[in-house]
Amino acid sequence: MVLGAAAALGTTAATASASVAAKDDSDTSNDTVEPTDVPADANCAVCNMVPAKFPDWNAQLAHEDSTRVYFCTPGCLTTYYVVPEQFDGPDEPIVGAWVHDFETRDLIDALQASFVLETDSDRVDDPMRLNPLPFMDESDATAYVEQYDDLDDDTVISIDEFDLDIAELYRGQLLDENESD
Repeated sequence: MVLGAAAALGTTAATASASVAAKDDSDTSNDTVEPTDVPADANCAVCNMVPAKFPDWNAQLAHEDSTRVYFCTPGCLTTYYVVPEQFDGPDEPIVGAWVHDFETRDLIDALQASFVLETDSDRVDDPMRLNPLPFMDESDATAYVEQYDDLDDDTVISIDEFDLDIAELYRGQLLDENESD
């Protein structure tokens, strides 16, 4: 039973998502999935905020079954990435994910990005007070951590390295207590 905050707030991945436009190809190979504009009425699948209100921070992902899910920040996206079932995500692989680069604010491929595990909420002014910081280039992420004594190369990771402990760091208050034990 999902007792996450999204369920408690009355949102699900179904209400926080839209269908990815189906491709009219006879080619059965993996087609590239592209990001879409964030709908003005979409809610974050994790915290229920409105991602369109945070254009420099919002994120999105697509599942293989064409389910599209939107998030207010990279912290919500990475939490969902770790435990999509807690937020009523489909039992389908994730085939695309996008976040905004911390420095350029360009929309980048989250599956290829480097994330800095920022833990000082006073250093970054963002919607959820604490988020992993995405960078398109690992060298930019490394340059960011080199500015601070409390960060090092171990705090630069890929999305595949996110786990429940990291999800709890950023969105523990929104995770089902049974999952975080």
